[in-house]
Amino acid sequence: MLELFLLVLAGFIIGTCGTLIGAGGGFILVPLLLLFYPELPPETVTAISMAVVAANAISGSAAYAKSGKIDYKAGVIFALFTIPGSILGVFTVQYIPKESFNIIFGVLLLALSVFLFFKKQSEKKLVQDDDSQQKGLKHRKLVDKMGTIYQYSYNQRNGIIISIVVGYMSPLLGIGGGIIHVPAMVNWLHFPVYIATATSHFILAVMSTVTVIVHAINGTYNDPTVLKMVICLAGGVIPGAQLGAYFSHRVKGTNIIKVLAICLALVGIRILLKN
Repeated sequence: MLELFLLVLAGFIIGTCGTLIGAGGGFILVPLLLLFYPELPPETVTAISMAVVAANAISGSAAYAKSGKIDYKAGVIFALFTIPGSILGVFTVQYIPKESFNIIFGVLLLALSVFLFFKKQSEKKLVQDDDSQQKGLKHRKLVDKMGTIYQYSYNQRNGIIISIVVGYMSPLLGIGGGIIHVPAMVNWLHFPVYIATATSHFILAVMSTVTVIVHAINGTYNDPTVLKMVICLAGGVIPGAQLGAYFSHRVKGTNIIKVLAICLALVGIRILLKN
């Protein structure tokens, strides 16, 4: 009973933190599963994580949709291009040794955390980036439910390439992809942070659902123990995602990025030390 309660509590924390920064929470859940359930093979760890990411992303997206911060035009295109990679990633993870999986995951988290923490950010650029005179870019203007105007331009081709990579890496590592997609959208595509976090969550909802379907077809969730873990974690993630979305626009965009970087570093170090 205590284990079930702790799983629900972990899900709630994952849902809140993941939605706050536009990630599915897999970057928190996967390390926890690696640390406390070392007997689970990588494909099972990633399958559990992606199911929880899907629940988190769907719940968080519903909340973000009400706030008016999702860029659906960009989100739909990027989501479609994550699907082929996500299917391939599900089949690839079966052939990665557990030790190699841990090392790859830990190094990725550390590298990304260093980049995010030391990357200079302009708050003005994060909130409003009007490059409407540049050619070859998609230009967007969104007005959220609070009346805040966001103007920005992005290279759709680069966004598609990033989405393909994210689609493959997400089920491969069970991280959902938000920890890659959000910084990529902010730093390379120049989305405002709040739009990037909300749109990333929408993309995750589509991509993770496809990944879960593929895992289900493969029979990964047939194990009653695995299914019980998914249900308990999802039970905490869904309300947590609502809370994370509620607080998302009350936290400065630069602070969101810094917190994300610190969390990634701590988790990456812990995994590498344990390996």
